[in-house]
Amino acid sequence: MLDAVSTKRSRPVAIWLLVGVAMIIVQIILGGITRLTDSGLSITEWQPILGTIPPMNETAWNQAFDNYKQIAQYKHLHSYFTLEDFKAIYFWEWLHRVWGRMLGIVFIIPFIIFLVQK
Repeated sequence: MLDAVSTKRSRPVAIWLLVGVAMIIVQIILGGITRLTDSGLSITEWQPILGTIPPMNETAWNQAFDNYKQIAQYKHLHSYFTLEDFKAIYFWEWLHRVWGRMLGIVFIIPFIIFLVQK
């Protein structure tokens, strides 16, 4: 039988795991939406840190759209896209990536804390 101390210690771990599972489910849903909207390649540059910030002005949006126009997905699937169409698919891929980063943070920080407290 669990004593009060181990129960008190396991509650934060259980909450952490449940939050992690919920976030994974949301990530799967976002991945499905990203796939179904053909948004998956709209962000053409991998920037792990600065990539969390989407284009913030019209010039930056036009640059991102011009970069997208250089890849095969645009040429074969979305050659009719306007900047507004591009912004819509960019949103889904951006959200999917940001959520994935948050999921990683929600996993690793408590994991390290729980490991140290053990």
